[in-house]
Amino acid sequence: MTPELLAQILSRTPGWAAQSTAAGLDDTAVTQILAETFKLAEETLTPLAARADAEGCRIDKGRVRTPEGYGAAYRALGDGGWLAADLPGDLGGLGLPLALHVAAALPMEGAALPFMMLPGSSRAAAFCLAANAPDLAAEWCPRLADGTWAATICISEPDAGSDVGRIRTKARPEGDGWRISGTKCWISFGDQDMTDRIGHLLLARTGDPAEGTRGLSLFLVPNVTGDGATNGIHVERIEEKLGLHGSPTCVLRFEDAAGTMIGAPGRGLPALFTMIERMRLQVGTQGAGVAASCARLARAYAQDRRQGGDPAAPAVPLTAHPDVDRQLLLMEARALLLAALVLDTACTLDAAKAGSDRAAALAPVLLPLAKTFGGELGQDNASAAIQVLGGAGYTREWPAERHFRDVRIATIYEGTTGMQAQDLVLRRLLKDNRALDAFADTVPDDRSVTPLLARFADLIGRLKVADTKARLYAADAVLRAAWCVQSAVLAVRLQGLSVQADRALNLWLSQCPAQMAQAEAGVDWALAQDR
Repeated sequence: MTPELLAQILSRTPGWAAQSTAAGLDDTAVTQILAETFKLAEETLTPLAARADAEGCRIDKGRVRTPEGYGAAYRALGDGGWLAADLPGDLGGLGLPLALHVAAALPMEGAALPFMMLPGSSRAAAFCLAANAPDLAAEWCPRLADGTWAATICISEPDAGSDVGRIRTKARPEGDGWRISGTKCWISFGDQDMTDRIGHLLLARTGDPAEGTRGLSLFLVPNVTGDGATNGIHVERIEEKLGLHGSPTCVLRFEDAAGTMIGAPGRGLPALFTMIERMRLQVGTQGAGVAASCARLARAYAQDRRQGGDPAAPAVPLTAHPDVDRQLLLMEARALLLAALVLDTACTLDAAKAGSDRAAALAPVLLPLAKTFGGELGQDNASAAIQVLGGAGYTREWPAERHFRDVRIATIYEGTTGMQAQDLVLRRLLKDNRALDAFADTVPDDRSVTPLLARFADLIGRLKVADTKARLYAADAVLRAAWCVQSAVLAVRLQGLSVQADRALNLWLSQCPAQMAQAEAGVDWALAQDR
């Protein structure tokens, strides 16, 4: 992936022409912006990621110490405006379209996914505050954008992960504010030494436990108060993990910590969704970045590494072997399709916020696809890179194994694959016809795609008369059928980028009917469970 190629993919994304014109951006400006983030990724973040993976994070005197160089790198992103480029200018951002922010972030996510966890949560928090708490936004957003402050998302607890309704952390009123007590886990960058202040956007119970999610409210809980005093937040431990060694995943204990309510009492989860939406898109961008990095790594290695051929002649590069060529093409197809998917999702989200009814119906279909298959295909490419590099790929001399460890989390956090599938099927595709109609409208009249759409629509029709249990069994298969259609749409859209890209995309398209058949088999099995 190059800045020029990514700019071409962006130029083919529906809705981008209008959004770029409204923002005063031409093709030259877009390419220049992307060239800067590619340079930052290559020169600053790539070497930082390797050091951070080896060094890791630690607790020293009750505070988390991040790897050497993190603070300087974070300030560099803040100084360049890259932390929240799509935040409005009056809140400290650059006012760029969401799709351009995603494109700019893609090479940085592919270079240093663990480090980029903090920019992701801080930017998402800024948008949450802007949407729900204007007074807090005026104070916090400019500092989140310039990198002097940072933010986390605090949802999970030891006995309440995806089951948010079982949260037990409590908030009690005190004067004009609130006091928060409880334990939160899986908090990325729950503490760090990179910024002057950390704001935790935290769900806590203000109602009765029997109310489930309706008894939860959202709070901003800073690690230090306005006068610089500590605020009753303690780091109990950092998790030891398969990957993300450069991202401290903390267990935090809150003891009468002072907090400010965001939004209305009992409406914490809807208020927080502004943040969750952006973080789910970030997960897709993480996968797209890793997929692109691994595809580039594998091809460079295969072009340089020489093995096989006529024993009487010099050994040939790995790219001369058809099976290696096939693997590289499939990796490049994944990278192209994921880049197109996250950009399409970003443009659709912006269009929905601008008032497009069609985009509002389509966005909830694209977002779970971006989140899920960004994670899956990013991991597929990391695994494939290890395979192409052979034994070298399995060693820490090369970054493929690090990418594989780091991106594995992407299908778990911010809502597991099963949760994404259930949301797509139960709340979108089977609720009414709006989402399916909007999705179908994106499909071109092309023989590579229209038969897939017909088969997908047939699956939805069969599930409409099924019971809930069968629908839940079938949700994963339907999610994969939807991706089969969407990936074919994207593959057709991207035809003509280059000869090599066309070879990669045609290989992908050749496999789509088989992918749809596998999804259909999954639905057949689900519908047979109650017979």
